[in-house]
Amino acid sequence: MKYLSTRDKTLRFTAAEAIKMGLSRDGGLFTPETFPTLTEEEMKSLCAMTYQQRAAYVMGKYLDDFTAEELGDFAEKAYGPEKFDTPAVAPLRQVGGQTWCLELWHGPTSAFKDMALQMLPQLLTASLRKTGEEKTACILVATSGDTGKAAMEGFADVPQTKIMVFYPKDGVSEIQKLQMVTQEGQNVGVCSVVGNFDDAQNGVKRIFSDVEIREELEKRGYFLSSANSINWGRILPQVVYYVSAYCDLMNQGAIAFGDKVNYCVPTGNFGNILACYYAKKMGVPVGKLICASNCNDVLTDFIRTGVYDRNRPFHTTMSPSMDILISSNLERMLFELSGEDDGAVRGYMDQLKETGRYEISAEMKEKLQSLFYGGFATEEDTTATITALYADGYLIDTHTAVAAKVLADYRAETGDDTVAVFASTASPYKFCDNVLKAIGEEPVTDSVARIAQLEAASGVKAPVRLSALKGKTVRFDAVTEKDQMECVVLNFLK
Repeated sequence: MKYLSTRDKTLRFTAAEAIKMGLSRDGGLFTPETFPTLTEEEMKSLCAMTYQQRAAYVMGKYLDDFTAEELGDFAEKAYGPEKFDTPAVAPLRQVGGQTWCLELWHGPTSAFKDMALQMLPQLLTASLRKTGEEKTACILVATSGDTGKAAMEGFADVPQTKIMVFYPKDGVSEIQKLQMVTQEGQNVGVCSVVGNFDDAQNGVKRIFSDVEIREELEKRGYFLSSANSINWGRILPQVVYYVSAYCDLMNQGAIAFGDKVNYCVPTGNFGNILACYYAKKMGVPVGKLICASNCNDVLTDFIRTGVYDRNRPFHTTMSPSMDILISSNLERMLFELSGEDDGAVRGYMDQLKETGRYEISAEMKEKLQSLFYGGFATEEDTTATITALYADGYLIDTHTAVAAKVLADYRAETGDDTVAVFASTASPYKFCDNVLKAIGEEPVTDSVARIAQLEAASGVKAPVRLSALKGKTVRFDAVTEKDQMECVVLNFLK
């Protein structure tokens, strides 16, 4: 199978080449030339498999230049007991008669990014071998909080790689920051950016498209790659857990094959919900794709109006991983909605760069709204949802609360009581301050001490690796202006 650029579909690459590059050199994102399908028989056979086996099988549909043995080995390493704290890897928890929560935070950094970023380093290093690449991959990451730590955890001391993470200086939680600045590994670097996530993300994209920087790094023996969800090697492992969730619902007798299931996904960069759409394209009986935003509701407005407009106030919220106004993965969805019209996609992206907005055609808007529902939660909504679910015996984080609230709004608005799954994308212990307040506790001053406080108050055990942050040495304290990120990269790769 070949992979095409969303901005020039005449560019065709193997899976290994696409994963190695991360981003097409024309600025486009790689997407499969075709989407394989899963038959009813295959779905039923997946029900009997472990998560690791499901991952190898589903990814094998797309990665025909990787062997089944390779993918099986990668999955065992990525999702084994030394990485994840439950054999289910991505377990479902029933929180109502027709409502289930997909817990995606049982990995080493307690966030859903682990589901892809424990797999990506193995896919990337194998891709380097398969393409005969001798230079070292420099992985550039812009993070709104969780990707940075998960990427460094996955790539720490991986041969033939170096990784540089940029995060918004005042735009992540204290625990997220501490996870990043204490990261171990000789090949990692971390730097905060004065600005928001979009500033960091734009800086990384600017570096990727800078020919002079690429040529200079090539002289030094490096090439640029990405661990953000613009990399196909990030999106594909996320498709797996939506397939897996459907299988688990069948195993638990909640549905029979063919029954529709609605999925509600909290998202800022559109990657997580895009992966669910791809599962639907493969034949998983996904009903409505419910896109949940916080008060940075650019995606909600886009789904409702067909107009994408980032010219609006940027809000720093208690769900910081969704504090995004430029949703990079939406470009892949535009490619789908336009019938793979790369010229149209290029035009929309040019408009976004030049004016900060674009409006899709009426036909595309109709397709979009047939697939997606968009909603958002205010800060007050988020707190109230945490409080309500805690009263029912379930402790959740701020991002999960956004999803739960928007799912409730969708049901109230439409009357659709189809079996639904909402994605839980982070442990509540990554956002102790706001979770403690929501359950009626006054947080102590020290951010790490809040972990023990929440554990004592809730009776819910904290993830071991978060508790272990206490006393860890801070290794990184660099700060840069957004227009100086290139200098940081060049200094990192001396």
